[in-house]
Amino acid sequence: MRDTILFGDCLETLKEFDEKARCCITSPPYYGLRDYGGEDCQIGQEESPEEYIQKLVLVFQEVRKNLTEDGTLWLNIGDSYYNYRPGKGQGLVKQTVSKTKQDLPDKCSRRGNKLEGLKEKDLIGIPWMLAFALRNDGWYLRQDIIWNKPNPMPESVRDRCSKSHEYIFLLSKSKNYYFNVDAIKEPTNDGTGLKRKKSVWNVKIKPYKEAHFAVYPPELIEPCILAGSEKNDIILDPFMGSGTTAMVAKQLGRYYNGCELNRDYNNLIQKRTGEGIGTLSKFL
Repeated sequence: MRDTILFGDCLETLKEFDEKARCCITSPPYYGLRDYGGEDCQIGQEESPEEYIQKLVLVFQEVRKNLTEDGTLWLNIGDSYYNYRPGKGQGLVKQTVSKTKQDLPDKCSRRGNKLEGLKEKDLIGIPWMLAFALRNDGWYLRQDIIWNKPNPMPESVRDRCSKSHEYIFLLSKSKNYYFNVDAIKEPTNDGTGLKRKKSVWNVKIKPYKEAHFAVYPPELIEPCILAGSEKNDIILDPFMGSGTTAMVAKQLGRYYNGCELNRDYNNLIQKRTGEGIGTLSKFL
């Protein structure tokens, strides 16, 4: 099964793939940021950060089963601020970028209670909570990569610096794993040679008008695919969204497999992967 998108809860659809991927590149729904639409099983609407992390640990257990022994996971995840105001019945979790109207979740009812151990305005620390949880679950935590955004979304807060980065964690299934360091070398400052890619990646935000605002740019995915796979390998994304991972995989001569909860993305994914050529969509 290749070049296939399975629609439904990824905890179930991940069990359907019959070929292993060389690497997984994904960006899960962020905690408390938005309602992606319609399904009770969607991730990001849990009662607490701990429940959110545990749900993702279960998802990545299934991902690990779908990887080759030398496979890797490239995980993009952002953080959130806690904003509980006693007496107002709201414990909203605020994303670190400013929200447009389309960014706001349709429902915030699951964050109306005070969360243990968090104070108003605390940075929750979601990325490292997840990274450590995955390490404890058996993944090798190999590197934290900083996605530096030269054009970050503006923020209205005045008591801290503007947020302009997110994390990409590199995790591996085994101690020894595939990593092509030469495939992602960068030009030297004088342009006469190549040097190893550093762990801070400067990539501009590029919204895609036909999808939700959280589309991550192809330039962020490309080095992950080049370093983590060879041509004709399968690239897995359990949170396919608008299909950016699939699109870049095809451009680089790889296959893709993915899962997506929101069936409304079906036509968009097929469009972005070449008008549906070689794409099989199944609704489970």
